[in-house]
Amino acid sequence: MKSAVFVNGVPASGKSTVSRIMADETGWPLLALDTIKEAFFAHLGTGDRDYNRKLGKASYQAIFLQIADFPPNSTVIVDAWFGFQPIEVLQHHIKRAGIVAIAEIWCHAPPDEIALRYSNRLGQRSSGHLGADYLPELAELSKNAKPLGLSTAYVVNTSAPFRRDEVIAWIRSELTTPLD
Repeated sequence: MKSAVFVNGVPASGKSTVSRIMADETGWPLLALDTIKEAFFAHLGTGDRDYNRKLGKASYQAIFLQIADFPPNSTVIVDAWFGFQPIEVLQHHIKRAGIVAIAEIWCHAPPDEIALRYSNRLGQRSSGHLGADYLPELAELSKNAKPLGLSTAYVVNTSAPFRRDEVIAWIRSELTTPLD
């Protein structure tokens, strides 16, 4: 029974911070969409928004292909914005990877804070990521984004400290319930 913790939220919502904390606390492997995407940027180059999305989709698929190769009783943490593709794509990847239980952590923060975080990291990331012109769209996206709905989501406001032990206890409990 493979299990996955999906740490979800719009870009700059705090997913990577929460994912790293969860991985450090549990010892579960962490697969982050941006880590894979950065490698693609380094070796294949950067391009326009369509190219960025193409590499994002490839990174997304690579994550689930890796999980498919994990041992049967593995638990993995996946750090990704799951809202950029149709839910059916994710459901296909979940099935093919052999994931039977999911716990979703939904990361959010106020739209202005998300835009500021994204803006602050513009010079620190590959130019393949969307630039400053994405900030208004990101702020608007963050107002309407929501959890996947495939399982119960634990909501983390990343503007405030969160209780690691409480989140981990919830995850462990949630992962005992197989998907429908």
